[in-house]
Amino acid sequence: MRAYRGHLIHIAGAPLLTQARAHLVSVPDGVLVVDDVGVIGFSGEYSRLPAEMASAELIDCRPGFLLPGFVDTHLHYPQTYCTGSYGGGQLLDWLQRCIFPAEAMLADQELAQRTARDFCRRRVEVGTTTALVFGSAFPDAQDALFAESLRVGLRTISGRGIQTVGPTAAQPLLTDERTAIELTADEIGRWHEAHPLLQVAVVPRFALSVTAQTLAGLGELYDSVRAAGVYFHSHLSENVREIDAVRDSLEVSCYLDAYDGRFGRAGAPTLLGRRSVLAHAVHCTDRELARLADTGTSIAHCPTSQQFLGSGTMPWRRTTRSGVNVALGSDVGAGDEWLIARVVNDCFKVHISEPGEAGLSIPPAQLLFTATLAGARALDLEDRVGNLDAGKQADFLVVDPQRQPLLPELLERVAPEDSDRLLFALLLGLREAAIAEVFVQGRRLTGVAESSLASGGRR
Repeated sequence: MRAYRGHLIHIAGAPLLTQARAHLVSVPDGVLVVDDVGVIGFSGEYSRLPAEMASAELIDCRPGFLLPGFVDTHLHYPQTYCTGSYGGGQLLDWLQRCIFPAEAMLADQELAQRTARDFCRRRVEVGTTTALVFGSAFPDAQDALFAESLRVGLRTISGRGIQTVGPTAAQPLLTDERTAIELTADEIGRWHEAHPLLQVAVVPRFALSVTAQTLAGLGELYDSVRAAGVYFHSHLSENVREIDAVRDSLEVSCYLDAYDGRFGRAGAPTLLGRRSVLAHAVHCTDRELARLADTGTSIAHCPTSQQFLGSGTMPWRRTTRSGVNVALGSDVGAGDEWLIARVVNDCFKVHISEPGEAGLSIPPAQLLFTATLAGARALDLEDRVGNLDAGKQADFLVVDPQRQPLLPELLERVAPEDSDRLLFALLLGLREAAIAEVFVQGRRLTGVAESSLASGGRR
């Protein structure tokens, strides 16, 4: 066993968003004991360390913080090198001018291997231990992603990006409908739960990238593998032009109907459910939000990319009041921030700036909840990760303020017992330089700069 001593911060238990503050744990002199299979054996005050664990190797992380690993519920592996790409317009313009050509380049296996390495390295550097990843259209590139994720030791859920229709710029990414279903089924057969850290999702790019026939076929495929824990992931109501185009092309009354089997084919299976995650949901109607909540479908909220593409602001109060689970996504590469704490920063800013009574100052505990436990819930992994409760798998970060200029001075102005202000300052002030160590299942991942905590501080 190993015992990590530091300031322990997480959202304990299994609360709703509105209950996060009551479940906030902030223990200035805390300890996390991890057994030899990577499970947390004790989490709490160091002074209450059980006698039978007193012989554990002690890693003294003070004055560092122990936080749950971040959960990113929406980012694009083929867009690893696309952050900050100028498309001269909003979503549909940006896709055609920047993204489709860039994603087509992953047909090159050597480039795909390099992209997979850089993608996983960046995830480690920013402490994203679990991610729902929008994949490449090319099977070899997907194989590279899964293999590299496993080599590094990251939790990865991904699926090939499915496109059967699209503009000229997307042509290299398209397949016919039969091939789309076959390649997706093959990926599920080869990679889903090939290792406990790897799982597969059915991932049409968005409703405009497929036909009604493709959606019906994917619904039938998903019905056959849903019980095995396969995921569904796509985009929803990100852009007003996109929504109008979906209504016209699929003859649906609202965008969500495209994923709910309501597009002209009687009895088409729904793609919504407990392991379904839809990104953005900026412009949803009340009926759509109610349906998401009723089916247990989650939203991957991406405030950083919504600003970058001018998509608008997901209405926080109305969306969360509907009962739908809202997690965070970086949306790299429309999002230009890999670090979920930076997405938290944008989340706070955009929602305090919503007009009139819609605006609010999101409490710090709810921000942490959305970046960790809500993501685990969206991915149906809450029994394993998302917080630092005893019995969970040890996916956690060691944050060393001394590694980041001015962060110690910022934090020392806040009393350690003032958990709200301390958490707020830590989350909004955090940069990747302060992430000293990253653990998944108790295993320290490589890819971050070596820390003095890793070599010193042991008893």
